[in-house]
Amino acid sequence: MSRRRKGGHDSLYYYKWLEKALCDLQTARVLLTWGGDPCNIAFHCQQAIEKALKGFLLYRTGRHFDGHNLTYLCRQAALIEERFLEYLTESAALNNLYIETRYPTDLPLDIDEHTVRQYLNMAEDMFAAIRQELYESDKPERVQL
Repeated sequence: MSRRRKGGHDSLYYYKWLEKALCDLQTARVLLTWGGDPCNIAFHCQQAIEKALKGFLLYRTGRHFDGHNLTYLCRQAALIEERFLEYLTESAALNNLYIETRYPTDLPLDIDEHTVRQYLNMAEDMFAAIRQELYESDKPERVQL
């Protein structure tokens, strides 16, 4: 079954991916500040990283990368710029929480505040690096196909 939604397809405007990533980062920060559920915070960190990486990859390669696997997306980014290797271990750990943070399970998922703060710090660091590169360029905002 193919994915259908209003609008038809994912955006080819890389800055829109960063706007959505920023919304997820802001949501994670607010939840952390006000004692929100650690699973929801981790999920928003995962979403922020996914969207920021997709924006970066769209910007650098001119093509959209589908899927939610942070390990794959981070490896693709590392093929372009080695600095993304530093995020590979943490993004892989967060990748494992993509499903578990969204759906109820019979086994408890215990994420402590320290771990959530690490995820948020990594997501904010990666986002800042990507945003700086994308907004300091002279490339057009929409990828030309």
